[in-house]
Amino acid sequence: MNAGGTEGLHEKAKGLDTMLPGDVLSLLSAGQQQAARSVDLALDAIAQASCFAADAVGAGHRLVYVGAGSSGLMAMADALELPGTYGIGREQIAILFAGGTSNLSDMPGGPEDDIEQAAMDAELAIGEGDCVVAISASGSTPYALAVAQVARAKGATVVGIANNPDARLFQHSDVAILLQTPPEFVSGSTRMGAGTAQKIALNMFSTLMAIRLGHVYDGYMVNLRADNKKLVARAARIVSGIGNVSIEEAGLLVERATGSIKIAILLAAGAKDKNSAESILRESGQNVRRALQSIGG
Repeated sequence: MNAGGTEGLHEKAKGLDTMLPGDVLSLLSAGQQQAARSVDLALDAIAQASCFAADAVGAGHRLVYVGAGSSGLMAMADALELPGTYGIGREQIAILFAGGTSNLSDMPGGPEDDIEQAAMDAELAIGEGDCVVAISASGSTPYALAVAQVARAKGATVVGIANNPDARLFQHSDVAILLQTPPEFVSGSTRMGAGTAQKIALNMFSTLMAIRLGHVYDGYMVNLRADNKKLVARAARIVSGIGNVSIEEAGLLVERATGSIKIAILLAAGAKDKNSAESILRESGQNVRRALQSIGG
């Protein structure tokens, strides 16, 4: 008898290795799309998790991502992009990957069973008030479970993401995000459908968090870190689009704001100088829309 959930065998996988390449890819594509739709059933939980994360980061606490194997890679991808995309300080982002990042070249499976290392990692990285996002496709990965247990004991909020409805991880979570994906076409290969659903859910989770933190205005990233030519040009386009000024003037305003898009936007809207703009932004809780409203922009 086949195991259920993420270890199950897809009913249409019989003879998969005998099919024409195009037919195999058609099935794999359908499986990915079906997995993606599972995220729609978790929107309320993702929203709640985003609120917890925004509150933690806004208060100066850390957002800690936890995972092993493929789930750990999904967690890491989301975590690593937050400083550049939304300007969240690297010191406020932590990644606990089973076995450490030095194991990324071959990703051995053993470290995901190391609960002693998990407890040590959690003790070092997690504190009261932090928000911990623990991801495990099966919901039973020992490393993720051990970190979640320590995190809750230390007064952190735990968000659990799993693909099985009976996930043990949910027993140690303040918010349970169930992404109930169908069995994989390659049984147990959760880098496929389960990983796709996890990546989508994490994209949505962190984007909503950034919106709540005031780092998005309309469809613009107003807190990105402009540290290359492409992003400097993007910063100028953002200021131009929101501030209704030319690209050239926007570029000069970004320079006056020493790279801060939010400050440059307020200067374009009539703030007297950089110090004044910083004060307005601080009083608005770093929210560009509220800051613009306070100066009639």
